[in-house]
Amino acid sequence: MKIVLVLAVSYLFGSVPWALVIGKVFFHKDIRKEGSGNLGASNAGRVLGKPVAVIVTLLDAFKAFFSMMLAFYVTPSIVPLAGLACCIGHCYPVFAGFHGGKAVATSYGFLLGLVVFLHQPVFWQFFFPIFCFFGILYLCRMVSVSSILSLLIAVIVCWLSNAPIQASLSLSALWCFVTYRHRSNIERIKNGTENTIKWMGEVKHHGHH
Repeated sequence: MKIVLVLAVSYLFGSVPWALVIGKVFFHKDIRKEGSGNLGASNAGRVLGKPVAVIVTLLDAFKAFFSMMLAFYVTPSIVPLAGLACCIGHCYPVFAGFHGGKAVATSYGFLLGLVVFLHQPVFWQFFFPIFCFFGILYLCRMVSVSSILSLLIAVIVCWLSNAPIQASLSLSALWCFVTYRHRSNIERIKNGTENTIKWMGEVKHHGHH
């Protein structure tokens, strides 16, 4: 019963669409109707501004970390499952018609949760992929590419480190899920129509969302 309850709470916590909440409460805008229509930090920044993107990123990441912390203190054996339930909630939120974000920020909260709760904290395993994210973004100017590749780097680092097998397996599963959520971006990359950004600047729009 505890397991079901923790997973349910994790899913519901993941379902809180912070980008939508902040957009409606403070800007009177529904970001689902602007930009890419996505409920993630990237579109929040595109529609509401860079400071909002930072806030949404932190809140979305905290969702997964909080879910895993809850599991750690209630049923430690399901820490990775709680994080995954939260990420699923973020992508398919019950509070937003099951149309959510792509779980990039939430994945980094998940990664932090793995580092803190599943094995002795080795924080470079968390910060190195973030550093790679910005490095790749600087080179390619595509948030989608940076997200997919930096999380793949996190997976590789996890497998090569002394992380427990459940950490490596769950992170690998999450990377596959996040990549699947970016399938429309991958199609646009193939077609040369994916949105690019100026370095820390405005988005250049190509084609249709």
